[in-house]
Amino acid sequence: MTDSVHIVCPHCDAVNRIPSSKLSAGAKCGKCQQLLLTGKPIELNSMRFNKHVQKTELPILVDFWAPWCGPCKMMAPVFEQTAHYFQHQLQLVKINTEQEQSLSAQYSIRNIPTIALFLHGKEIARQAGAMDKNGLIQWVQSHL
Repeated sequence: MTDSVHIVCPHCDAVNRIPSSKLSAGAKCGKCQQLLLTGKPIELNSMRFNKHVQKTELPILVDFWAPWCGPCKMMAPVFEQTAHYFQHQLQLVKINTEQEQSLSAQYSIRNIPTIALFLHGKEIARQAGAMDKNGLIQWVQSHL
């Protein structure tokens, strides 16, 4: 029996079961036929976020940010590069705290940017403040 993981499609939000051995082989969504792991952060609203966090079995790294935040703007390209680095290992998600204030309140986001790591629906680590790419990669690896 092959190990498999559930991944919510970043395009249509369908839940897909993918053999672990196929994660790095360009796995596509069974519903919309688009790539499941794109190597790019996905922007989600509250409803989509909850589905992704609850149903995706890969770790999810979340960037809570706001458009007016200077450190958030500096962190954006770092987060993008990190998404490419971890393309087949985790999903990276961006949450605009201005648009998703209820989600920010739910997770007690008091500083931005805040990076949070989720696994199996639960937050397992959090870090406030901007980081460089190497720092972010090391931080993620230290918590997985």
